[in-house]
Amino acid sequence: MLKITMFSQADSVKGQGVGSAYNELIALLKERFADEFDLAINSWRTTDISHYHTINPSYFLSTFSKRRGRKIGYVHFLPETLEGSLKIPQPWRSLFYHYIIAFYKRMDHLVVVNPAFIPPLAAYGIPKERITYIPNFVDAEHFHSVSAEKRRALRQKYQVPADQFVVFGSGQLQERKGIFDFIRLAKANPDVLFIWAGGFSFGAMTDGYKQLKQVVEHPPANLRFPGIVSRQVVAEYNNLADLFLLPSYNELFPMSVLEAFSCGTPVMLRDLPLYRAIIDGYYQPAADQAAMQSALRELIAQPDQLAYWRAQAQLAAQRYSKDHLAKVWEDFYQLQAKER
Repeated sequence: MLKITMFSQADSVKGQGVGSAYNELIALLKERFADEFDLAINSWRTTDISHYHTINPSYFLSTFSKRRGRKIGYVHFLPETLEGSLKIPQPWRSLFYHYIIAFYKRMDHLVVVNPAFIPPLAAYGIPKERITYIPNFVDAEHFHSVSAEKRRALRQKYQVPADQFVVFGSGQLQERKGIFDFIRLAKANPDVLFIWAGGFSFGAMTDGYKQLKQVVEHPPANLRFPGIVSRQVVAEYNNLADLFLLPSYNELFPMSVLEAFSCGTPVMLRDLPLYRAIIDGYYQPAADQAAMQSALRELIAQPDQLAYWRAQAQLAAQRYSKDHLAKVWEDFYQLQAKER
């Protein structure tokens, strides 16, 4: 039996997509491969494969032990993707960014959730043949569409008028997520209810914290901030919403988008090159806030367009399903074991 040890603190901070992705993978391996993989978490045992999901200093030190077997690193961010997320003063920011790349270079192989990050990693000096693209996924048992009757019940539960158009977004409250555009769109569309689920996972270190905190505490009448909520509640919000909107400026492969797809919720995203590499055609693209405003009013006025993007969301959910990715991960681990 292949011994795989996971090293992660991904779920130590609530409201992170990294934690959701990690938990989905652990659940998948335990459910599907209990007879094939001997799985341990944060154990210092001798192992065939060590899979690092976070870059804690103690994990970095552990990579110098021969007991770690083949070292796999999960790339959830690059130095450039942290801009607009955290405020780290110099010289600590430069030192932290250097550490990130040093950690990745300690790995025998890297897994990225978006192929667009392979060229930047190569530019940092990591050979492309040591990088594999495996997308995120969500479990349809937790994220799935509901009946019209259940949808009406959800709207009653959350005190949402049955006939009001609802735009939902989720993720950490930070400038990088495009949250200020989300707020401006809410102000420009008083007839639409906007809901953003998520909070300040890193507190005052969050970029734009003071300004965002003021809006969260005193939002427009048609904008709600329920805070960091459970994944079950996120699924319920997706199902009561008419449109999922993530105006983020920089992402890898946001779990929030996959969750919306899995619920059959139409998706609108800022038109980023990295999205085109993985989900082109499955979402309504918009270049900026003005384009989002125009597309939103068009979707409200033309239900057939909304229905089209709902169908595309369902197709995307099939492509990034748990069943499909289970085989991908099984083959990956077996191949890595042979490379020891």
